[in-house]
Amino acid sequence: MSFRLSQRSRARLTGVHPDLVAVVEAAIRRTAVDFVVTEGRRSPERQRALVKAGASRTLNSRHLTGHAVDVAALVEGRVRWDWPLYPRIAEAFKAAAGSLGTPIVWGGDWKTLRDGPHFELDRKVYR
Repeated sequence: MSFRLSQRSRARLTGVHPDLVAVVEAAIRRTAVDFVVTEGRRSPERQRALVKAGASRTLNSRHLTGHAVDVAALVEGRVRWDWPLYPRIAEAFKAAAGSLGTPIVWGGDWKTLRDGPHFELDRKVYR
C-alpha cells in the first residue's frame, strides 16, 4: 500500500533539512503504517514549553535546527500511539534513509527515554 503526505504534514516540514524531508517523503511511500508529521522545526519558545511540560528533557533538541521530525501513526484515519506501530514506521524510515544514503537515528532505538515517533539526522554527519 502506498500512502501520501497530507498538506498539513508537508507544512510541518517547513524549515526541516532537505535530506530529512527526502527521507520522510520516501518513507511515506514505503510504510505499511500510514503516518502524519506532527512536528518538524521548533522555535526555542516551543522547546522551552515542551521541557516545562515534561514532554522533552532538553533545550538542545535537534528540532531547533530542523534536523528532526516527529510523526504519529494513522490507523483508519485516527492517530494512534500504540508502540507496536512505531517499529513498523521506523522500518520504512530506515529503508528510505538507507536507499538515499542519509544516516538517521530513530528515537525508538535509544537505550533510555525511547521516543518512537522521533527521527533525526545523525549528529555524527549533520551538525
